[in-house]
Amino acid sequence: MLAIDDLSVRVAGRLLLDHASARIAPGSRVGMVGRNGSGKSTLFNVITGDFSAETGNIEIPPRWRIGRLAQEAPDGPESLVEVVLKADSERAALLAEAETAQDPQRIADIQTRLADIGAYAAPARAASILAGLGFSAADQQRPCSEFSGGWRMRVALAAVLFMQPDLLLLDEPTNYLDLEGTLWLQDHLAKYPHTLVIISHDRDLLDSSVNFILSLEATKLTLYRGNYSAFEKARDDRIQLDQKMIKKQDAQRKHLQAFVDRFKAKASKATQAQSRVKMLEKMKPITALVIDDVQPIVIPEPDKLLSPPIIAIDDVDVGYEPGRPILHDLALRIDNDDRIALLGSNGNGKSTLVKLIASRLKPFSGTITRAEKLKVAYFAQHQLDELDPDGSPYSHIRELVPDEAEAKVRARVGAIGFSGQTADTKIAKLSGGEKARLMLGLATFQGPHLLILDEPTNHLDIDSRAALIEALNDFPGAVILVSHDRHLLAACVDRLWLVSGGEVHPFDGDLDDYRRAILQDRERGASGSAKNSPGARSEKRKMSAERRAETAPLRQRVQRAEAAMKRLASEIERLDRSLAEAGLFTREPRRGAALAQERAAAAKALSAAEEEWLQASTAFDAANL
Repeated sequence: MLAIDDLSVRVAGRLLLDHASARIAPGSRVGMVGRNGSGKSTLFNVITGDFSAETGNIEIPPRWRIGRLAQEAPDGPESLVEVVLKADSERAALLAEAETAQDPQRIADIQTRLADIGAYAAPARAASILAGLGFSAADQQRPCSEFSGGWRMRVALAAVLFMQPDLLLLDEPTNYLDLEGTLWLQDHLAKYPHTLVIISHDRDLLDSSVNFILSLEATKLTLYRGNYSAFEKARDDRIQLDQKMIKKQDAQRKHLQAFVDRFKAKASKATQAQSRVKMLEKMKPITALVIDDVQPIVIPEPDKLLSPPIIAIDDVDVGYEPGRPILHDLALRIDNDDRIALLGSNGNGKSTLVKLIASRLKPFSGTITRAEKLKVAYFAQHQLDELDPDGSPYSHIRELVPDEAEAKVRARVGAIGFSGQTADTKIAKLSGGEKARLMLGLATFQGPHLLILDEPTNHLDIDSRAALIEALNDFPGAVILVSHDRHLLAACVDRLWLVSGGEVHPFDGDLDDYRRAILQDRERGASGSAKNSPGARSEKRKMSAERRAETAPLRQRVQRAEAAMKRLASEIERLDRSLAEAGLFTREPRRGAALAQERAAAAKALSAAEEEWLQASTAFDAANL
């Protein structure tokens, strides 16, 4: 059992956990939820021993192996299969010892243990996991260093899944996956044989893969039985009950106080009045579950809808190198009320298609007819680095309307979620979710007729995703979505386009049909029959020296960000060890305060480096489509 007892954790002076407790039974699959910055990842650090708690303790069975997704992407000349197989250190050590062992009894013990842990079936299991995450049989034999940061993080995920630790800790693993990889991961985790705790904002994953929800709210931990939908209902019921109990207690308190005020001066009633005073003193206030409402997301409506179709694509070829189209023979139509999701593994050309529709790519051949005065808003995660880090939400909106009155500009900034002082906060100090909200507000500022969103939820928590769903459903124009969040797609789209094999066709079925098809394809891929995988097509593209030269600056950005993340993580570990010294703040309060400030600055810098890495990796992957 994983037992969390009376745990208090403080980071840079901020109390994240306050005497929190929870018990997780062996074999439980737990989804951990809470607002961004509430302390979920910090709790993982305490569980793994990388950070010390202020009070309380965590008990883990002594023989349990703990596995956690590596923060750094693996690299090196080893093949992907070799990288994954190395994750099982016991297997690697036994196989090495088996090569040199001389004692017959020891040889027998080694072979028995190898058989017990399924050592000789391990390569097939590693290949199956890699195939599920989108790597073809050919990809699995390529050096790890040939892949971009995003794909190497998939290898890291494959490695920790291959280990099958007794306690598996996963922190937002779907951030590195496309919809197809996410669907496979959901199915894999639903069958995980040991204890699993996963931090995720993906509601569909939390509904399909876990049987408990661990909620971190207001510095406390509460464990709920069931998936996320069951948790949401239980939490709503608890909120309603708390409100009823508070009203009941307030009425009782008023009744007692009225008796005291009326009879405290009467000698005959003095004893009864005093008794009620003591009852009032003993009456503890009921602490209601506090819910911080997320500000709605507002997408401006177009001035008027246009005559359909708003876009017609006929016999179009498109790509990045003349004579080598990524997509060909496109014949598509988009109308005012279309809600379209693009399906297909990374590398099939979804980003190429949306760039074509958004006029960011010109076709090699064919015709594209656009409605007159058509406004298209395009949002993609890699655009976040287009924001001026020294600017503010106010300055970015002011650039769009330089002649607008100050009050109106402030009102527009507030409408996209930045009111009061937050409107003047530097972009560099905004969280990933806040940057995404700002970028969406800038993209849709003029009231588009067509809204294209490419992975809009990577930095959004569950409540912010719900706000996005509501905004999209209120928006009267056309919407095209690329997302690994199946709940978002199911709630917002009614048409599915499959991008595969260089073509785009309507998908005949719903998302459940697509999920079944993907799982079947990934199973076939494990046996090496996935001939049309994204990795295989990526390999052909990477044969072009020109493409490698074009993407070299992006690769360097990724490498610089990775180096910064490694350096800052080491610095934070050093500061955490110093801050964990017993009696530090009592013995050396100034040094403790200085270390806390250094830790806060390093954590902020690490967050910025992680944002830069994610943006650079996304841009690198997009450039290689």
